[in-house]
Amino acid sequence: MTTGSVSPRRADTRRNHERILAAAAKSLACSSEVSFNAIAKQAGVGVGTVYRHFPTPEALILAVYQREVRQLVDVVPSLLEKHAPEQAFRVWTTDHLAHYVMTKRGLAKALRAATAAQGELPVVSARETMVGAVATLLEANVAVGTVRADLDPETVLRGLGGLLMLDPGGNWRSQAASLVDLLWRGIRAERDEA
Repeated sequence: MTTGSVSPRRADTRRNHERILAAAAKSLACSSEVSFNAIAKQAGVGVGTVYRHFPTPEALILAVYQREVRQLVDVVPSLLEKHAPEQAFRVWTTDHLAHYVMTKRGLAKALRAATAAQGELPVVSARETMVGAVATLLEANVAVGTVRADLDPETVLRGLGGLLMLDPGGNWRSQAASLVDLLWRGIRAERDEA
């Protein structure tokens, strides 16, 4: 008879899976090289455990990428709970999206190599997911009248593509804020200047 609780083995497996992904994400922030031994050591698991969860480096890289995109999207509702919609948009863009872009250069390179081997890049679903996050932020702003109602979330996301041009060694936070200010002037709702 089950009580609805998760077996300790299954919970341990999930914890190991998440620790491996976190260690791999940290490693891929600096380098596009994947070392199962180094990741296992950092995650506090055996290398065999890493291989059981991710049989190939490509599988691990793709899982890290999907996790990182999911985290970017999952933070949107909590930002909208904590901040006014305009501030939530700005915080998401500068503190989350720009930070992701600046710290995931190794992941991007590894992802290109991994998907070249498999011939498929999960960009379509990731792009759709990101467009959904932008749409949620825009809808909240439309509801309070801070942005125009005719905005296409995909176009706004393309405008945020300028974050890719920031220098991770420079003052990217300030540059990201300037980019958001510029974009915001283009998407904000028209106000009468009476």
